[in-house]
Amino acid sequence: MARASVSREWAAITIPASGRSPIEVTVNGVVHQVEVESGLLLVELVRERLGLKGTHVGCLTGDCGACTLLVDGRSAKACTVLAGSVHNAVVTTIEGLEKAGSLHPVQQAFWDQHGFQCGFCLPGMVLAAVELLAETADPDEAQVRRALSGNLCRCTGYQAQVAAVLVAADHLRRING
Repeated sequence: MARASVSREWAAITIPASGRSPIEVTVNGVVHQVEVESGLLLVELVRERLGLKGTHVGCLTGDCGACTLLVDGRSAKACTVLAGSVHNAVVTTIEGLEKAGSLHPVQQAFWDQHGFQCGFCLPGMVLAAVELLAETADPDEAQVRRALSGNLCRCTGYQAQVAAVLVAADHLRRING
């Protein structure tokens, strides 16, 4: 029997090429045990199986960034990741950033700085910014632009998004001391 081996730095699971296998994945703090087919994409698992529609589907090639989410704290284009590869991983979607009814500081900064228009790119942009600010507390404009470069926006010139990330960085530095 042919087997599809799927491995990422966050997982090691082998799924029969034509079958289903159980995985356990923590999404937004909730542990899910699900059976996945060998070709099921992470974006399909999150949107269709778990009902988290904030992760958007744009290009299905990894180019637009609309499907960006965090896997073990690192951004991943969910349309290019097989669901079986996130076995035992921690996944954060845009819905998982809000805590106790309050927006995450990056979400709040995007709101305050008008860092979106139609909102389609917003979840991917916010999650890319969250990853950047977890790694770099005081980024400069070039670092922000580089971090957001994998996320396309047809509505804006990116100025407001960059401003939002810089405002969020300042806010996070103040609250984290």
